[in-house]
Amino acid sequence: MSSMKKRILIFSTAYFPLIGGAEVAVKEITGRINDFEFVMVSPRLRKDLPETEQMDNLTIHRIGRGNNFDKFRLFLQGPKYAKSLGEFGAIWSIMASYAGFTALRYKKENKQVPFLLTLQEGDTKAHIYSRAWFVWPYFKQIFKKADRIQAISKYLADWAREMGAKAPIDIVPNGVDVERFQDTCLPAGMARNKIQTDEKDIITVSRLVDKNGVEDLIKAMAFLSENVHLIILGDGELKGHLEEVSKNNNLNKRIHFAGNVAPKEVYNYLAKADVFCRPSLSEGLGNAFLEAMSVGLPVVATKVGGIPDFLVDGETGWFCEVKDPRSIAEKIKYILDEKNKEEVLRVMENAKKMVKEKYGWELVAQKMERIFNLLVFGGKSEK
Repeated sequence: MSSMKKRILIFSTAYFPLIGGAEVAVKEITGRINDFEFVMVSPRLRKDLPETEQMDNLTIHRIGRGNNFDKFRLFLQGPKYAKSLGEFGAIWSIMASYAGFTALRYKKENKQVPFLLTLQEGDTKAHIYSRAWFVWPYFKQIFKKADRIQAISKYLADWAREMGAKAPIDIVPNGVDVERFQDTCLPAGMARNKIQTDEKDIITVSRLVDKNGVEDLIKAMAFLSENVHLIILGDGELKGHLEEVSKNNNLNKRIHFAGNVAPKEVYNYLAKADVFCRPSLSEGLGNAFLEAMSVGLPVVATKVGGIPDFLVDGETGWFCEVKDPRSIAEKIKYILDEKNKEEVLRVMENAKKMVKEKYGWELVAQKMERIFNLLVFGGKSEK
């Protein structure tokens, strides 16, 4: 009984090497908790991925033939496959997606097993509804049947309640590898590890999709002087369109598409930049902002989703208006203006201190371990 209770069954729609914020969170959390054994059932999605793999304290079982239909196979076959892996102390669903539907099916067949739902969604509620409207009553059951919910922001906690959740909700954000960021990068603000020139670099780390507002950031460059350049880290479906926008606005010489880069390289790019900006249309939390803050980079963001959890205007960063290139440009100008240097340094130091104190992965893992213990043992630590 004891060993069974110490096993957590995870349903996730994707996992490493397919990387997003949720996948990083699972890896960082499970790798730091040794008192539980974690077993994941996930779609295979790619033929080169092994059916079974061990990563730290996590065993991954991949279902399917290595294509996108594997997400449906997770829903269809996942509960039965998970049953063949033995008994578990709790189910943990990563997001209210295919994984959430799979966890819901498993929960209905195993009512005695407590169900933890993690919310990491960054899309707007309207976008989520546009994809799930035809199963909306069933989708809402994911929230209603959960025994406990972990949301990475207040915004997502509120969304869970709107969806009918009655279970306790814990707000536990994603973290930042604070030591790695701060040890490998330069001190806040002053040198950017580049030749001293008048050139200024704005940087964004974003998937090139509509919700991240990259087009608005590109258009903002038209309101900034010629010595200001924009570096875009990331790739996505809008890349061709965004390159066209740059060209049509005569900005292509000042807009640099760097594509996807390795995590360690992201640090180096951030360390050489002058301002981080992502004018999101929606955001579950926004780890890219926290990473930028961690290296001492001033941040410009929109007041949407989970961003207000960590960004206070004039205290830890600056807000610009949504879908407003001129507003974006004005905030960037303010930060780059030498007259505001002291204020900018103060805000950067505030943000860096906040990330270190509140968003380290060790702290996040401790909070998650407490949730697992509450879920499995009712708050009593097992002896």
